[in-house]
Amino acid sequence: MIAKTVSLLVVLASACLSTQSAAPPPAFDAERAFDHIRQLVAIGPRVAGTAGAAAARAYIRKQLELLKLRVEEQSFQAQTPLGPAQMVNLRAILPGEASRGRLIIAAHYDTKRLDDFTFVGANDGGSSAAFLIELARGLMSRTNRRQIELLFLDGEEAVVEWEGDDHTYGSRHYVEAARRDGTLRDIRALILVDMIGDRDLRIKRESQSTPWLTDIIWRAARELKRSEFLEESTPINDDHLPFLEAGVAAVDLIDLEYPWWHTPGDTLDKVSPDSLKAVADVLLRALPDIEKRAFEDR
Repeated sequence: MIAKTVSLLVVLASACLSTQSAAPPPAFDAERAFDHIRQLVAIGPRVAGTAGAAAARAYIRKQLELLKLRVEEQSFQAQTPLGPAQMVNLRAILPGEASRGRLIIAAHYDTKRLDDFTFVGANDGGSSAAFLIELARGLMSRTNRRQIELLFLDGEEAVVEWEGDDHTYGSRHYVEAARRDGTLRDIRALILVDMIGDRDLRIKRESQSTPWLTDIIWRAARELKRSEFLEESTPINDDHLPFLEAGVAAVDLIDLEYPWWHTPGDTLDKVSPDSLKAVADVLLRALPDIEKRAFEDR
């Protein structure tokens, strides 16, 4: 009888450990993320170097600090075709089991300067920043293998036209600063999200992105039967390129086939919590495999 009891306890303990090891990914509250878009849109245009961008930063900082995260500012002066502009990247780091090396999940929070009409960027600028805010809440409950940095980039949009260096001001500055202070080698991978709130979300493989990183994410999408992730590929210039050029594995999750891109119609009614949830589900499902690959043998 005692032997049978001991055996039963061993079986139960093993089952418990198995359950723990197969714990579900953290929850992502899509409705709360949608409300973050609502709050950002209410600010109005959030052009880099303007009061609107400063108000967006204040909102992002407040939300992250409510989660007890320490927010750091990376302020820099960008030289633009319209003269110098003060821009600011925001970052918050979630702890990991080991302190050396980190993953970055990034998004831009600025909106395009469009003088002919009021552009509030619900999807382009709003959805990515809101997504990252709510993702932070979910990741707080997770045991991260290494540090995860949430990076809110300023100045992704061109001040005039996307040509020469008139774009990706925040990501280019971030990479150069990391190169200067010797921390670039600690970045094992970058996951960029941009324009992920479209009601008719269709994310293609970005063809310049790192293949192994793309493959892991798309495998997770297939496992979850998320039809929003397409097998077609297309090249897109975005904030991930400065990282790729610096030798950092990077992937861009973006739906650029958005009918209201850089138009007055990029408003709250064009985005959906369901689209935000689709991206969150896939990313959180893929994260353990990304960590494993990014930090293997390190």
